[in-house]
Amino acid sequence: MSEKVENIEVLIIGSGPAGYTAAIYAARADLKPVLIQGLQPGGQLTTTTEVDNYPGYPNGVDGTKMMEDFKAQAERFDTDTRWGMVSKVDFSKRPFRVEIDGNKNVLAQSVIIATGASAKWLGIPDEERLNGFGVSACAVCDGFFYKGQDVVVVGAGDTAAEEATYLAKLCTKVTMLVRRDKMRASKAMQKRVFNMNNITVLFNHETKSINGDKGVESVTAYNNQTNEETVIPATGFFVAIGHKPNTDLFKGQLDMDDNGYLIVEAGTSKTKIDGVFAAGDVADHIYRQAVTSAGTGCMAALDAERFLASQE
Repeated sequence: MSEKVENIEVLIIGSGPAGYTAAIYAARADLKPVLIQGLQPGGQLTTTTEVDNYPGYPNGVDGTKMMEDFKAQAERFDTDTRWGMVSKVDFSKRPFRVEIDGNKNVLAQSVIIATGASAKWLGIPDEERLNGFGVSACAVCDGFFYKGQDVVVVGAGDTAAEEATYLAKLCTKVTMLVRRDKMRASKAMQKRVFNMNNITVLFNHETKSINGDKGVESVTAYNNQTNEETVIPATGFFVAIGHKPNTDLFKGQLDMDDNGYLIVEAGTSKTKIDGVFAAGDVADHIYRQAVTSAGTGCMAALDAERFLASQE
């Protein structure tokens, strides 16, 4: 006799602001959502010590604490939150077959993908050691803390140029480290960088170390042409070399752009497969904020509710 496979109305993959907000809305609609937390419960925000730009927290909040609040609210409405990681999906027919932890299968009438994106890092030890203590991958999130201070930005594309110009409005001095002899950013973005008199661009420069015990105090950079080293006094170190959406699981089944972000129908959370929705940074390479992720989580739950109602 074959084992009975659990049938789930709304399965949410991922547990950041998008996943938990989707869970709150789905649970309140009595859709009995099951949320699989993934490798990093709480998502990217759990690596942030202070969140100051999310509405409703006038004194700011620790990123991990904020995600615990989201989780508690979702569970208050009977969201079934589970440890584990989705290892395989089959979206070829409904109900969708989803494998968890490589050994357990469930069937889902609808799926909300909220697996987020991961910042790309340089991979040097100091980066991990000082992450959240001066090292950041988001100027919009953390730039305010460095008002009137000196910071370093690493990167050469549009994201790095945008982060540098944003920080230049707040900080005394911004030093950009660009690995090659030119920037990859668009001409318009480069023009903005070179028009800011407090941004210095060091071409052919890479990071050797980020210095400081309890926080960033300086950055040692080296010229990859001459091997000459420069110590740059700074209290903030911003890595802006891009993000990688966590979408490998869905390759060949859902439409993605060239960078791997899921493509959704404009103004909705709908993917090309009826009953599969995407929310948060997994489908957003532009805004990448907790508040926008939460908003798309709400959209995904409402889209799923309407989809399920249409199937009855």
